Amino acid sequence: MPCIVVVLALAFPRIILALLFFFSNYLHRAYDGVLIPLAGFLFLPLTTLVYAWLVNSRLPTSGFYLLLLIVAVIIDVGSWGGAKRRRAD
Repeated sequence: MPCIVVVLALAFPRIILALLFFFSNYLHRAYDGVLIPLAGFLFLPLTTLVYAWLVNSRLPTSGFYLLLLIVAVIIDVGSWGGAKRRRAD
């Protein structure tokens, strides 16, 4: 079951973020307000999910976990370039 959740989070991070926001307090525990999760929903959805997971799991944002966060940022920013390339074709 956890593997399915990870695959869905990677494939549809905005849907997972919306479900977590409306039906749980998972994002509320990780972020103080609504502004950062909203900005994360729009610009860096996977990074927002990874950071919320780190905070809720009480994992440090250093070492391997920092690397996971950086990979999430790279994936999110990489999707911007892919969308721009598809529009140019």
